[in-house]
Amino acid sequence: MLFSSVWGKLVSGRVVAAPELFCLDSVFQTRKRQKPVSETGSGECYRSPFRKPLAQLTNRPHCLDSSQHEAFIRSILSKPFKVPIPNYKGPLGLRALGIKRGGLRSPLHDPFEEGALVLYEPPLLSAHDQLKIDKDKAPVHVVVDPVLSRVLRPHQREGVKFLWDCVTSRRIPGSHGCIMADEMGLGKTLQCITLMWTLLRQSPDCKPEIEKAMVVSPSSLVRNWYNEVEKWLGGRIQPLAIDGGSKEEIDRKLVGFMNQRGLRVPSPILIISYETFRLHAEALQKGSVGLVICDEGHRLKNSENQTYQALNSLNTPRRVLISGTPIQNDLLEYFSLVHFVNSGILGTAQEFKRHFEIPILKGRDADASEAERHKGEERLKELISIVNRCLIRRTSDILSKYLPVKIEQVVCCRLTPLQAELYKNFLKQAKPVEELKEGKISVSSLSSITSLKKLCNHPALIHDKCVEEEEGFMGALDLFPAGYSTKSVEPQLSGKMLVLDYILAVTKSTSNDKVVLVSNYTQTLDLFEKLCRNRRYLYVRLDGTMSIKKRAKIVERFNSPSSPEFIFMLSSKAGGCGLNLIGANRLVMFDPDWNPANDEQAMARVWRDGQKKTCYIYRLLSTGTIEEKIFQRQTHKKALSSCVVDEEQDVERHFSLGELKELFTLNETTTSDTHDKIKCRRCVNGHQVRPPPEGSDCTSDLSQWNHCADKRGLQDSVLKAAWDAAVTFAFHHHSHEEQRGIP
Repeated sequence: MLFSSVWGKLVSGRVVAAPELFCLDSVFQTRKRQKPVSETGSGECYRSPFRKPLAQLTNRPHCLDSSQHEAFIRSILSKPFKVPIPNYKGPLGLRALGIKRGGLRSPLHDPFEEGALVLYEPPLLSAHDQLKIDKDKAPVHVVVDPVLSRVLRPHQREGVKFLWDCVTSRRIPGSHGCIMADEMGLGKTLQCITLMWTLLRQSPDCKPEIEKAMVVSPSSLVRNWYNEVEKWLGGRIQPLAIDGGSKEEIDRKLVGFMNQRGLRVPSPILIISYETFRLHAEALQKGSVGLVICDEGHRLKNSENQTYQALNSLNTPRRVLISGTPIQNDLLEYFSLVHFVNSGILGTAQEFKRHFEIPILKGRDADASEAERHKGEERLKELISIVNRCLIRRTSDILSKYLPVKIEQVVCCRLTPLQAELYKNFLKQAKPVEELKEGKISVSSLSSITSLKKLCNHPALIHDKCVEEEEGFMGALDLFPAGYSTKSVEPQLSGKMLVLDYILAVTKSTSNDKVVLVSNYTQTLDLFEKLCRNRRYLYVRLDGTMSIKKRAKIVERFNSPSSPEFIFMLSSKAGGCGLNLIGANRLVMFDPDWNPANDEQAMARVWRDGQKKTCYIYRLLSTGTIEEKIFQRQTHKKALSSCVVDEEQDVERHFSLGELKELFTLNETTTSDTHDKIKCRRCVNGHQVRPPPEGSDCTSDLSQWNHCADKRGLQDSVLKAAWDAAVTFAFHHHSHEEQRGIP
């Protein structure tokens, strides 16, 4: 009873242990059977082997012994590192993490892999030299990422090697720039993306060559560059494209870009338009950029403009200028472009003028002496040899292996009676004609050129001048049909519009082809719209009023085979260069431009990578008019003596008085003034009796094309059907023989 009552109190917690430890047997002190102390063998109380002694109650939390914890952690850390991958057999061995790998440094990609594009190969070393070399400084191969080298065509591999050699100063010691002047469609963008990616990732020194790169392009191509980087590099890199936003927002992004440092920059590529760059140049001039690429670089041909000066003040030696057009034939423009990429290679502007420009121009003068002519040729050869070290240019005939056939056609269209009467009336009244006879050139002569060009397109474009009876159009309103209104298009009043109407109707009714219409004037695009609405053709229009983002969307939609749009209208002045319109395979150049580069750019929109159909190009000219003179000027090849005219304001700088007088004439009796001028020996009485020379194509001189005074010699069934509308003559040729094409 005593035991159970005491045990109950112990369990219930009402008995508190004394400082000395209780033993269970102590509760039996009253019992006579208590063992003597001597029997226990010590002075301590008996301890039961079945129960632990009671501990003193406290409110403190229980803590582990620190010495035990430290010992446990040391036991974990003392184990050797093991790669947490099943069956891993790598080169780590017993080597600790973080210790630099021994032996020679290795390239980023295997230079001996099949198809590898090696940009740099270290010099071969003898066994003796290999023993002496510092392994931490040994150069390594620079190999293009296989992701890109697998898709590069042979000419693109050659181009990437050329670019890399130039920007790393291996081609011209001390100079780090070059001009990529390949023709349209040869993949200049892909070559430059490959160059950027290689420089950002590797070098012979086993580290990135550059930290950051910048692409400056026309505003219409900013989104295109962004898409191309995404297309070829996938998620490997995150470019920063700036194509809009407030000034503060753009400045913040640019400052953030310039402040990036280190081996792994988050956004190492900046894509920006020329306009935005010029406005925010200050933010970009505060740091350095490893590489700058200027797309459509012929914009920099004038070293006096703000964009050129802002770009030239950038802290970057590596500069690549892309231009799909030939270097313009003006020597000062030539100097500006080369000086931008490789400053000093041609000396200063004054030295260039003295050493190259003056002797070359003197040598090409009709009155030059034999000595001056010889000296001019020598200096021209010297100039070309210097520039060719930093310029690469391949023509589009390379594409013939990869693209379908392109048939290019120059179509002469007769003026309608109304156009002819208005044209002659203008030539009788206009002051420029009188001024030119007196040997003067004025602003009015230049505006007269525009008036005549518009009249060739359609009388509707000069109707308002006739209403206001401006110079050259006095009494011209009476020549228009009674009740005439500009609200309707009336294609029968223009020879070219009549031919275009036939081309579109025949194409729509006989095929599923799409058509691109190109003009220099937005007023002409307005006429195209009226014609499309009348004929119920679905169309899209791109001109200078459209935002960049919207442009990209409509191009993508038009190129889709399932899209219903039949016609894409394009203003050649609205940044059409660089657009990919492979959804169409027929293109009509409605009017010629002074600058052949603009026409070439526009015509290259459809015949490019991805095109599957035969392409047809129509260049419409009004027979015997100023348009044929402009076209002749384009095709007239003079090595550095004649200049390409960009704007009509520059006409006086490039045309002699005699040539200007000839612009203001009308030849009503000819079927083609251009054919008359080339004095063709293959045609008898206007009919071709001998075919073009073997090996010629549409890049050859016009005299080597097919010449057709009637529709019998045409290859294009659509033009055959449209011939009787108003066509007087046609030149045509193909890009290559069909059997040479490789699908």
